[in-house]
Amino acid sequence: MAKSRRGRGGPESVAETVHGGVAELRPDRDRPRGWTLLIDGAPQSHVDLDDPTYLDFAYQRRLGHLADLAAPPGKPLRVLHLGGGALTMARYVAATRPRSTQQVVEIDAPLVQLVRRELPLESGWRIKVRGGDAREGLAKTPDGWADLIIADVFGGARTPAHLTSTEFVADVRRALRPGGFYAANLADGPPLRFLRGQIATVRTVFPELCLTADPAVLRGKRFGNAVLLAADRELPVAELTRRAATDPQTGRVEHGRALLDFTGGAAPVTDATAVASPAPPPEVFE
Repeated sequence: MAKSRRGRGGPESVAETVHGGVAELRPDRDRPRGWTLLIDGAPQSHVDLDDPTYLDFAYQRRLGHLADLAAPPGKPLRVLHLGGGALTMARYVAATRPRSTQQVVEIDAPLVQLVRRELPLESGWRIKVRGGDAREGLAKTPDGWADLIIADVFGGARTPAHLTSTEFVADVRRALRPGGFYAANLADGPPLRFLRGQIATVRTVFPELCLTADPAVLRGKRFGNAVLLAADRELPVAELTRRAATDPQTGRVEHGRALLDFTGGAAPVTDATAVASPAPPPEVFE
């Protein structure tokens, strides 16, 4: 059942039970048609219906940089989104790269219904949202179809174990065209065991990797998001570094020897050994 709460002189928030918990769309006091999606009180994503190119969350800005650099400016892309949320990144690509073809795989059908009802997509956007498990949706993607695959899947604030293995990443590479980008939003905290293991895992499949995150996260000082980029070609590390340094929430990019040192000999994860990402500590959302 949906419940609404009156904002201060503005639109109402909307709360509704979905498979993942209680989803709330909360109006942004600073942007007339801006909304934040929260699941069980944890912020998940932000959408500005007036400006789909506006990315409020730091990790989404980093994903936006990768979408910007996946091809020359304005060139349409074929993008597979594993995990939908409020469809923020699909909106961003549609707005910055008209005529792009996008597939979104989201397991939480009631969440999709809520988002599409309250935060409708523009009619001309080529975005198809499919229900189902992200790995099963990936398996149905034709070989070499995608220019960009974005994995941003969380269940109960944790990445499911079956989306963290070498077998999963191998199927990602199968679905990417040569030269395509794979971007994964990962969350971890000290001692960063999960993040290091994910770098080792992706390295077994892709020859080129880089990682961008808040420096405090990379130093193991706090829990947070890190975005991992992988490809079979040279990555635009210099431009990513410049963009990360000038973001409102400054990020750092690790690549090459520094990234190998950061990984610290962590072992790759397989389907047989995979575990979900760690749950964030309660104070992260306070």
